[in-house]
Amino acid sequence: MTDRTAAFPIDPIFIERWSPRAFHPEPMPSEALLTILEAARWAPSAYNVQPWRFLYARRDDAHWPRFVSLLDSFNQSWAGSASALVFLLSDTGSDDAAQQPQASPIHSFDTGAAWSHIALQAVRLGYHAHAMAGIEFEAAREALAVPPRFRIEIAVALGRRADPETLPPQLREREWPSPRRPLVETAFPGSFPA
Repeated sequence: MTDRTAAFPIDPIFIERWSPRAFHPEPMPSEALLTILEAARWAPSAYNVQPWRFLYARRDDAHWPRFVSLLDSFNQSWAGSASALVFLLSDTGSDDAAQQPQASPIHSFDTGAAWSHIALQAVRLGYHAHAMAGIEFEAAREALAVPPRFRIEIAVALGRRADPETLPPQLREREWPSPRRPLVETAFPGSFPA
Protein backbone atom coordinates (compact mmCIF):
# COMPACT_ATOMS: atom_id res chain seq x y z
CA MET A 1 0.00 0.00 0.00
CA THR A 2 1.18 3.53 -0.72
CA ASP A 3 1.92 6.18 1.88
CA ARG A 4 -1.14 8.35 2.53
CA THR A 5 0.11 10.62 5.27
CA ALA A 6 -0.81 14.29 5.26
CA ALA A 7 1.97 16.83 5.78
CA PHE A 8 -0.43 19.08 7.69
CA PRO A 9 -3.36 18.24 10.03
CA ILE A 10 -6.36 17.70 7.75
CA ASP A 11 -9.61 15.86 8.35
CA PRO A 12 -9.04 12.09 7.93
CA ILE A 13 -11.86 11.86 5.37
CA PHE A 14 -9.53 13.36 2.74
CA ILE A 15 -7.05 10.50 3.24
CA GLU A 16 -9.78 7.85 3.44
CA ARG A 17 -11.22 8.96 0.08
CA TRP A 18 -9.81 7.09 -2.89
CA SER A 19 -11.19 5.53 -6.06
CA PRO A 20 -11.40 1.75 -5.89
CA ARG A 21 -12.70 -0.38 -8.73
CA ALA A 22 -13.62 -3.50 -6.74
CA PHE A 23 -17.21 -3.14 -5.55
CA HIS A 24 -19.64 -5.53 -3.90
CA PRO A 25 -22.50 -6.12 -6.37
CA GLU A 26 -25.17 -5.22 -3.82
CA PRO A 27 -28.07 -2.77 -3.95
CA MET A 28 -27.64 0.67 -2.43
CA PRO A 29 -30.61 1.97 -0.47
CA SER A 30 -32.25 4.92 -2.19
CA GLU A 31 -31.78 7.01 0.95
CA ALA A 32 -28.00 6.48 0.87
CA LEU A 33 -27.73 7.52 -2.78
CA LEU A 34 -29.95 10.54 -2.28
CA THR A 35 -27.93 11.55 0.79
CA ILE A 36 -24.76 11.48 -1.33
CA LEU A 37 -26.45 13.57 -4.03
CA GLU A 38 -27.83 15.94 -1.40
CA ALA A 39 -24.28 16.63 -0.23
CA ALA A 40 -23.34 17.41 -3.83
CA ARG A 41 -26.26 19.82 -4.10
CA TRP A 42 -24.57 21.96 -1.43
CA ALA A 43 -21.35 22.47 -3.39
CA PRO A 44 -20.28 26.06 -4.00
CA SER A 45 -20.79 27.64 -7.41
CA ALA A 46 -20.16 31.04 -8.95
CA TYR A 47 -23.18 33.31 -8.53
CA ASN A 48 -24.94 30.29 -6.99
CA VAL A 49 -25.80 29.08 -10.50
CA GLN A 50 -25.50 25.40 -9.46
CA PRO A 51 -24.84 24.13 -13.00
CA TRP A 52 -24.70 20.45 -12.02
CA ARG A 53 -27.37 17.88 -12.78
CA PHE A 54 -27.28 14.23 -11.74
CA LEU A 55 -28.75 11.31 -13.70
CA TYR A 56 -28.59 8.09 -11.74
CA ALA A 57 -29.42 4.41 -11.66
CA ARG A 58 -29.20 1.88 -8.84
CA ARG A 59 -28.24 -1.68 -9.66
CA ASP A 60 -31.66 -2.98 -8.65
CA ASP A 61 -33.70 -0.64 -10.89
CA ALA A 62 -34.80 -0.78 -14.51
CA HIS A 63 -32.29 1.90 -15.62
CA TRP A 64 -29.20 -0.07 -14.53
CA PRO A 65 -28.45 -2.06 -17.74
CA ARG A 66 -28.73 1.08 -19.87
CA PHE A 67 -26.41 3.09 -17.60
CA VAL A 68 -23.77 0.34 -17.58
CA SER A 69 -23.98 0.06 -21.38
CA LEU A 70 -23.09 3.75 -21.71
CA LEU A 71 -19.63 3.18 -20.21
CA ASP A 72 -16.73 2.13 -22.40
CA SER A 73 -15.84 -1.57 -22.32
CA PHE A 74 -12.95 -1.07 -19.89
CA ASN A 75 -15.17 0.62 -17.31
CA GLN A 76 -17.99 -1.86 -17.88
CA SER A 77 -15.56 -4.62 -16.83
CA TRP A 78 -15.54 -3.37 -13.25
CA ALA A 79 -18.22 -0.68 -12.78
CA GLY A 80 -20.97 -3.17 -13.51
CA SER A 81 -20.41 -4.45 -9.96
CA ALA A 82 -21.08 -1.05 -8.37
CA SER A 83 -24.24 -0.27 -6.43
CA ALA A 84 -25.10 2.92 -8.31
CA LEU A 85 -24.00 4.90 -11.34
CA VAL A 86 -24.36 8.66 -11.61
CA PHE A 87 -23.77 10.76 -14.71
CA LEU A 88 -22.76 14.33 -13.82
CA LEU A 89 -23.84 16.99 -16.28
CA SER A 90 -23.09 20.69 -16.31
CA ASP A 91 -25.19 23.50 -17.71
CA THR A 92 -22.90 25.28 -20.18
CA GLY A 93 -24.95 28.46 -19.99
CA SER A 94 -26.31 30.70 -17.30
CA ASP A 95 -29.24 33.07 -17.36
CA ASP A 96 -28.71 36.74 -16.62
CA ALA A 97 -31.22 38.93 -14.82
CA ALA A 98 -33.28 39.21 -18.01
CA GLN A 99 -33.23 35.38 -18.34
CA GLN A 100 -31.06 35.56 -21.44
CA PRO A 101 -28.81 32.52 -21.88
CA GLN A 102 -25.08 33.29 -21.70
CA ALA A 103 -22.07 31.00 -21.94
CA SER A 104 -20.69 29.98 -18.56
CA PRO A 105 -16.88 29.71 -18.56
CA ILE A 106 -16.75 27.80 -15.25
CA HIS A 107 -19.59 25.27 -15.44
CA SER A 108 -17.14 22.35 -15.43
CA PHE A 109 -15.19 23.77 -12.49
CA ASP A 110 -18.34 24.17 -10.40
CA THR A 111 -19.57 20.69 -11.31
CA GLY A 112 -16.18 19.37 -10.22
CA ALA A 113 -16.91 20.80 -6.78
CA ALA A 114 -20.14 18.78 -6.73
CA TRP A 115 -18.17 15.64 -7.68
CA SER A 116 -15.85 16.23 -4.73
CA HIS A 117 -18.84 16.43 -2.38
CA ILE A 118 -20.14 13.14 -3.81
CA ALA A 119 -16.81 11.43 -3.16
CA LEU A 120 -16.50 12.70 0.41
CA GLN A 121 -20.10 12.02 1.44
CA ALA A 122 -19.80 8.51 0.02
CA VAL A 123 -16.86 7.84 2.35
CA ARG A 124 -18.78 9.28 5.30
CA LEU A 125 -21.52 6.67 4.63
CA GLY A 126 -19.10 3.76 4.22
CA TYR A 127 -19.11 3.78 0.42
CA HIS A 128 -16.54 4.81 -2.17
CA ALA A 129 -16.87 6.69 -5.45
CA HIS A 130 -14.86 6.29 -8.63
CA ALA A 131 -15.21 8.91 -11.38
CA MET A 132 -14.81 7.78 -14.99
CA ALA A 133 -14.24 9.67 -18.21
CA GLY A 134 -14.57 6.43 -20.20
CA ILE A 135 -18.11 7.05 -21.39
CA GLU A 136 -19.79 6.58 -24.75
CA PHE A 137 -20.63 10.30 -24.78
CA GLU A 138 -22.82 10.53 -27.88
CA ALA A 139 -24.73 7.38 -26.99
CA ALA A 140 -25.20 8.66 -23.44
CA ARG A 141 -26.48 12.03 -24.68
CA GLU A 142 -29.11 10.28 -26.77
CA ALA A 143 -30.03 7.50 -24.33
CA LEU A 144 -30.33 9.86 -21.37
CA ALA A 145 -32.11 12.62 -23.35
CA VAL A 146 -29.47 15.21 -22.40
CA PRO A 147 -30.38 18.64 -23.85
CA PRO A 148 -27.74 20.29 -26.09
CA ARG A 149 -27.04 23.01 -23.51
CA PHE A 150 -25.72 20.43 -21.04
CA ARG A 151 -22.31 18.81 -21.12
CA ILE A 152 -21.80 15.26 -19.87
CA GLU A 153 -18.80 15.67 -17.59
CA ILE A 154 -18.19 12.31 -15.95
CA ALA A 155 -19.80 9.13 -14.70
CA VAL A 156 -19.36 7.95 -11.12
CA ALA A 157 -19.56 4.41 -9.79
CA LEU A 158 -20.61 4.13 -6.13
CA GLY A 159 -20.50 1.14 -3.85
CA ARG A 160 -18.88 -0.67 -0.96
CA ARG A 161 -15.36 -1.96 -1.50
CA ALA A 162 -14.85 -5.60 -2.35
CA ASP A 163 -11.80 -7.82 -2.38
CA PRO A 164 -9.45 -6.87 -5.25
CA GLU A 165 -9.56 -10.52 -6.35
CA THR A 166 -13.03 -9.81 -7.74
CA LEU A 167 -11.46 -7.60 -10.42
CA PRO A 168 -10.08 -8.68 -13.79
CA PRO A 169 -6.42 -9.72 -13.26
CA GLN A 170 -4.92 -6.65 -14.97
CA LEU A 171 -6.69 -4.32 -12.49
CA ARG A 172 -5.85 -6.08 -9.21
CA GLU A 173 -2.35 -4.63 -8.81
CA ARG A 174 -3.75 -1.08 -9.17
CA GLU A 175 -6.36 -1.52 -6.43
CA TRP A 176 -4.66 0.64 -3.81
CA PRO A 177 -5.02 4.26 -2.75
CA SER A 178 -2.66 6.40 -4.80
CA PRO A 179 -0.10 8.77 -3.26
CA ARG A 180 -0.03 12.52 -3.76
CA ARG A 181 2.72 14.81 -4.96
CA PRO A 182 4.26 16.73 -2.02
CA LEU A 183 2.68 20.13 -1.33
CA VAL A 184 5.98 21.90 -2.04
CA GLU A 185 5.71 20.62 -5.64
CA THR A 186 2.14 21.87 -5.96
CA ALA A 187 1.76 25.15 -4.04
CA PHE A 188 4.10 28.09 -4.67
CA PRO A 189 4.30 31.49 -3.00
CA GLY A 190 4.09 34.34 -5.45
CA SER A 191 4.61 33.10 -9.00
CA PHE A 192 5.16 29.79 -10.75
CA PRO A 193 8.74 28.60 -10.18
CA ALA A 194 11.20 28.82 -13.03
